[in-house]
Amino acid sequence: MNKFYLCNAIAYVNGKPHMGHVLEYIFADAIRRYHILKGEDVFYQNGTDEHGSKIYKTAKDQGLEIQEMVDKNNQTFVNVCKLLNVEYDVWIRTSSDHHKKGAQKLWSKLDEAGDIYKDSYEGLYCVGCEAYLNEKDLVDGKCPNHLKEPEKLKEENYFFKLSKYSDQIKDLIESDTLKIYPEGRRNEMLALCEEGLKDVSFSRPKKVLPWGVNVPDDDDQVMYVWCDALSNYITCLGYGSDDESNFEKYWPCDLQMIGKDILRFHGGIWIGMLLSAGIEIPKALGVHGFITSEGQKMSKSLGNVVDPSEIIEQYGLDALRFYLTREVPTGDDGDFSKERFAIVYSSDLANNYGNLVSRVLAMVNKYDVNIKSEFDVEGFNGVFEKYSEYVEGFDLKKAVEEVLRYLDTLNTLIEETKPWALMKEGNVEEATKVLSNLVEGVRRASIMLWPFIPGTVEKVFGYLNLESNISFADLESTIDDGHQVGTAEPLFPRVEV
Repeated sequence: MNKFYLCNAIAYVNGKPHMGHVLEYIFADAIRRYHILKGEDVFYQNGTDEHGSKIYKTAKDQGLEIQEMVDKNNQTFVNVCKLLNVEYDVWIRTSSDHHKKGAQKLWSKLDEAGDIYKDSYEGLYCVGCEAYLNEKDLVDGKCPNHLKEPEKLKEENYFFKLSKYSDQIKDLIESDTLKIYPEGRRNEMLALCEEGLKDVSFSRPKKVLPWGVNVPDDDDQVMYVWCDALSNYITCLGYGSDDESNFEKYWPCDLQMIGKDILRFHGGIWIGMLLSAGIEIPKALGVHGFITSEGQKMSKSLGNVVDPSEIIEQYGLDALRFYLTREVPTGDDGDFSKERFAIVYSSDLANNYGNLVSRVLAMVNKYDVNIKSEFDVEGFNGVFEKYSEYVEGFDLKKAVEEVLRYLDTLNTLIEETKPWALMKEGNVEEATKVLSNLVEGVRRASIMLWPFIPGTVEKVFGYLNLESNISFADLESTIDDGHQVGTAEPLFPRVEV
């Protein structure tokens, strides 16, 4: 059995979960489920980033103990995953003792390689980003993400010799040893390497940042975000603990999913750290964009913040999962529009899929059809090959669209053959052949849709009187002759908008 280790960026617990988190969780869960269908041993990491100056300041402002605050905020992210039917194999928290131990082991490996040194540093620090910025990154003298002027700071910190690995990282990307999806993000990272990656500040004085992971052998310094947060991808596998069996089994990561704003950290600093420590690098980075609302950045002041729980209450969970994977380009920015949501719900889910299932099963039962196992596999195989190619290439939107095109062909088949007319004419054999093909087509389309709308597909398999332990291996055969199907309840009821 092949293994597939999937990571996504851990969420910073200074605020509440937002639609950006929802987007990444749903993308990751869809990819996870696709690889489960392939029969692979899938391991999916998720979790929270719980250190940093913003965490410390927010806790003080709220009059809370820091651990109390991160415990409370961590739970909100756990709850969102439950709400979205996102299932993970490990939930890593960077405030946990086993994570700290693993991060310290990684630091020591970098130090042993001669890649950690101490120096004073003066630069422009953005509190919102918790990162130093270059002058060229600023827009009108302000951080482009937080629209605030950074502070000028001078500190004595430890540094990591990232510049030492700049050319090697460039070669890894150019040779596709490290794949980066989509192509535009790959080119972006190559351009950064071409400029030359610079050494990075790797710690903060404890008097400035009293909340974090202690630097080994220096109680006056706390690890900066790079060795702390980035190491979670291996500490969650037990790296640095007494039992590293999961690390040995699942590392390297097969796909690491990140937002476009943290590409240079994961494509540069993280890869450099792994090279320094003598640890294999991830096989691929999947970079997704941001999500806007009605064409604008989500903002409380604009009143356009989307609450996923409200959408789920109105339309159902799978409608939200489907919209995000169908409408938001996996590697680019996308928009959440309530008007567009209603259209997609009605046309793609209620009509193209839900109505198809209801009509086919209703006709099979009405005419007491004795299902035959004949099926045009050749016509389906081309669809499945493209669908698989898109998911493997980090393009969920195109994969969903391929399934929708297949559903279109099934709906067209109904209109062109008119099984009810064939039955009325006494052509039972031809009607049986058509309806058998439609039942098998519904089954196959549903298997491909399971990563995106799992709850709905499991209902459909119940209506088809089939086991819900779905697998791509099921595509190697057809439904048995004489199989009996049930009737379908409406999958996507009409919603008053």
